[in-house]
Amino acid sequence: MTSQSSSVHDHQTTPESAPKSRKKLVLATLGVVALLGGAYFGWSWWTTGRFMIKTDDAYVQADVSLVAAKLQGYVAEIPVKANQHVNKGDVLVKIDDGDYKIALELAQAKLPTLARTLARIDAQVVAAQADVSQTQAQLSATEAALKTARTNATRSKDLAARRVVSQSDLDTANETLETAIANRAAAQAAIAGAEAQVEVLKAERAETESSRKEMELSVAQAERDLGHTVLRAPFDGTVANVAIEEGELVSVGARLAAVVPDHGFYIEANFKETQLAGIHLGAKARVTIDAMEDDTIEGTVISLAPATGSVFSLLPADNATGNFTKIVQRVPVRIALPDDARGMRAGLSAVVEIDERSGQDAPRVAHAQ
Repeated sequence: MTSQSSSVHDHQTTPESAPKSRKKLVLATLGVVALLGGAYFGWSWWTTGRFMIKTDDAYVQADVSLVAAKLQGYVAEIPVKANQHVNKGDVLVKIDDGDYKIALELAQAKLPTLARTLARIDAQVVAAQADVSQTQAQLSATEAALKTARTNATRSKDLAARRVVSQSDLDTANETLETAIANRAAAQAAIAGAEAQVEVLKAERAETESSRKEMELSVAQAERDLGHTVLRAPFDGTVANVAIEEGELVSVGARLAAVVPDHGFYIEANFKETQLAGIHLGAKARVTIDAMEDDTIEGTVISLAPATGSVFSLLPADNATGNFTKIVQRVPVRIALPDDARGMRAGLSAVVEIDERSGQDAPRVAHAQ
């Protein structure tokens, strides 16, 4: 009876002990998983996590080109629409060019007149130089006549002294000599006048040539103004923030649209001043974009701002007045992204982690091994 009773008792307790065993097994398994997970995360923090400098005050940036008008005029055409992709050189906005075409034609019309004026002056210079040559020839003739008259006057004076010729012949020879002297002086004056006329014409030509240069510059300026009536995309990108309509009058410097580039995105991360000691140029950074949580992009620190963000604010804080409360400042750090990074949009929020062990001036941390 005792044996049967014991067998019945064992048969009744077996169903109750089975769930307890399974529960212990589950708890033991969870404990092992938790222990392994803690060990993994602890090892990850010890080898990597403690060297990562993190901030969530970071945003995607790009060198956006603001398209502005350089001339005043009415908008004639807007060939593109907002959020449309464009290639470098594509037309974005056309400003009415009627007035600028007229200005160019007026400037161009003055050039032929100046060219004809220069041709006339050149002909006058040639004629004046011929007059100089002619007067020089006349001077040679008067000098020859003067030489002959001087010789005759000297001979007549000697003959008159010996009573060979009369006094009237001597007077005639002297008069002829004085006339030859006067003719030579006149020829010399004519040469000076002709040479002065040549210089005057050359000065007039130089002045006209200067005017032509001014006219050519006016034509070039008119051509530039006409070219500025067509605004083109400076690079491949996407048109955004179109702020005008056709027929609208725009003024000089008015912002018309913006172009966001396809490439060249970077991160502007604002780190606390207490974190800067571990950030170095060339350091590697892990970037997570909030809009793409599953993707981690590797970037590189390329520059640190020379001042905190508050220095460039519109109204910087004046800590020299009133009560002082110390506030940790932030310094912008620029992080370059690879050109093949997809899905980038300027202004997206990001989380950045910088490895303080990397970079050009990174210290050798012994316990990093």
